[in-house]
Amino acid sequence: MRSTPSGMIGALACLMSATLLSLPAIAYEEIDVEDGAVLEGRVTYDGRIPTRRIVPTADRDVCGDPRQWEQAEIGPENGLVNAVVYLERVERGKPWPEDLETPVIDNIDCMFKPHVQVMRPGEIIIQNSDPLMHNTKGYYGRRAAFNVSLPDATMTVTRELPRPGVVRFECDAHGWMEGWAFVLTHPYYAITDENGAFRIEDIPAGEYTLVTRQEYIGTSEQTVEVAAGETLELSIELE
Repeated sequence: MRSTPSGMIGALACLMSATLLSLPAIAYEEIDVEDGAVLEGRVTYDGRIPTRRIVPTADRDVCGDPRQWEQAEIGPENGLVNAVVYLERVERGKPWPEDLETPVIDNIDCMFKPHVQVMRPGEIIIQNSDPLMHNTKGYYGRRAAFNVSLPDATMTVTRELPRPGVVRFECDAHGWMEGWAFVLTHPYYAITDENGAFRIEDIPAGEYTLVTRQEYIGTSEQTVEVAAGETLELSIELE
């Protein structure tokens, strides 16, 4: 397992997205998975929680007072909340859910909600729930995906995130705002819950690379091999 220090996460985001974009696209084939395997477990972190200083110079009635923002949430027994766990470059497997809604990135109280999400390539809804201007930008690494001005509340715009990769959201008007979307071609992923737990189901038997990432702490990769009907339990610690 390889871990990456938090000081390198910004560079890593650019590198990961650039690498994904430079790879040939893999067409994902949806199939009926019989007797699929399960990956489940917990992601933990026992280290310093990275923080960022938020200093609103205007719009304090909406954005709040200056404060320290903890960039990771730790649950019981060091469980890491909202870490993304996914299989890399899956070629065939279960279909995406039929009732999957169009993902949304919302500007609320001068923060992006949700802070992290996973989606398939396609449309994303960008909206502003604050009574002030936000300018939302999306980036694959250093490559701009969109630049949307949202002058006031009730503004809603739809844009495309057409390629797999890690997309970072920023706001020109409020420099501390940051959000993330992991664009995957397949549905083999999970976001850890309030205990750091995750579960990925209906995996075809085989060998895979499992990626675990929290955007400010680090990323780890490990090889996993699953047999038909197997439940493989994992304990993943980000360092």
